[in-house]
Amino acid sequence: MSHTPFIPLVEELAEGIHCIETGLYRHGLAACYLVREGDRLAFVDTGTAHSVPALLAVIAKLGLTPEHVDYVIPTHVHLDHAGGAGGLIAACPKAHLIIHPNGAPHLIDPGKLIAGATAVYGEAAFVRDFGAPTPVPAERIILAEDGQTFDLNGRTLTFLDTPGHANHHGCLFDGRTQGFFTGDTFGIAYREFKTAQGPWLYAPTTPVAFDPDQWLASLDKLMAFAPQVMYLTHYGRVDHPETLVDDLRQSIRDMASLALAEQGRADGERQARLKAAIAEHLIASARAHDVDIPDARINELLAVDTELNAQGLHVWLQRREQRAAA
Repeated sequence: MSHTPFIPLVEELAEGIHCIETGLYRHGLAACYLVREGDRLAFVDTGTAHSVPALLAVIAKLGLTPEHVDYVIPTHVHLDHAGGAGGLIAACPKAHLIIHPNGAPHLIDPGKLIAGATAVYGEAAFVRDFGAPTPVPAERIILAEDGQTFDLNGRTLTFLDTPGHANHHGCLFDGRTQGFFTGDTFGIAYREFKTAQGPWLYAPTTPVAFDPDQWLASLDKLMAFAPQVMYLTHYGRVDHPETLVDDLRQSIRDMASLALAEQGRADGERQARLKAAIAEHLIASARAHDVDIPDARINELLAVDTELNAQGLHVWLQRREQRAAA
């Protein structure tokens, strides 16, 4: 199935850090990042398999070539973050892929990723929106250890193991700007919801490995670096993270509470009830942040996340109930 290419929006958010629109669903939903130090490049997150031609076009626009890419670094293997990883590795002959050890098998053999995404989204939507990821040769992969540093032409990038949203999630600290590429660990902050109070953050509880306790610990781990800025996949740069992190912690707790209210009610309607409760909660949270957008538009902007959060909380409850019954 052909996929219409688009010309990506590119913003330089800080010294050598380019935020690239990946075009998933709508503009402003999912980004990836290109880090440039001199003539050496690193991608952090990649968008979907459909994103690859646009990312290569950005390299050309900078006057460089795929041979200048040293690293491709997905924060985790969800397809909006890593779907294009194999395609980029195939196109960039000198690049190595850096990934959490738990994520590597899914990029070497993406069969389970494809099956899981097809189950979540349906086959037609999966093909249309994500495309099939290209396998990454094992010899091109570096398994990142917690605290491991990587040199990009003198610029230090530090990998941190940050479970909670996913058990294969890592964040990357850029020493040059004192900022983290956070994937989903520092939540979602769509630009449409920014007000005089600043960005509005909430936690994405996407299937299948939501763990609120681990997530809260991961946030403590990030904040111990006293970061000045966070670069979010969803979406863009947020400053003064120390003023935002408590709101995100509360969102994680709130999502867990919404799920626990359904504990023991394992009927066929539970996921639908969770979805309705999440939608109501997010609208109330946005209103408390002085977001002045009609309810229908809020629901439209958050439709994908509301559905995925409900699925993720449903899976989390099932795991808890299975453990309790064991």
